[in-house]
Amino acid sequence: MKIAIGCDHIVTDTKIKVADFLRSLNYEVIDVGTYGYTRTHYPIFGQKVGKLVATGEADYGIVICGTGVGITTAANKIKGIRAALVRDMTTAIYAKKELNANVLGFGGKITGEFLICDIVDAFLKQDYLPSKENQKLIAKLNALEENYVSIETTEDIFEQYLEKWKQGVYHD
Repeated sequence: MKIAIGCDHIVTDTKIKVADFLRSLNYEVIDVGTYGYTRTHYPIFGQKVGKLVATGEADYGIVICGTGVGITTAANKIKGIRAALVRDMTTAIYAKKELNANVLGFGGKITGEFLICDIVDAFLKQDYLPSKENQKLIAKLNALEENYVSIETTEDIFEQYLEKWKQGVYHD
């Protein structure tokens, strides 16, 4: 199994320890960086991990920044990615079991490296358990990617929303 991993500069040490942990379990690790402590920007690395997973070059991804919010959001911008920002094992297991998450996001300054490793291990061992309800939810998440329409910020933004509603852009 191939796991892509990426981080920003403030948690490089955490990423290295998580990558080493994965290698100790005989996973193939694709480390997309960053590799040092020079200031970088997390969207670069969230995107790299997301693309590897979305294209099938990696089976799963792990993204880490200070809080996890930014890099997880960046990974989720890639079509086909269902990234979950987690801080506990229960959330990670739910994300995999119910929503078939394919990327885990962590706040390396919030969650310690040992807990991150335990969470990753539990996530990777958990199977996705498809059900009709889960499949419907995932289809709705995927539809958000397909139906995304950028709306310009103008003074008549409410009118734009109403017009799009009339056109059928928004639906359950």
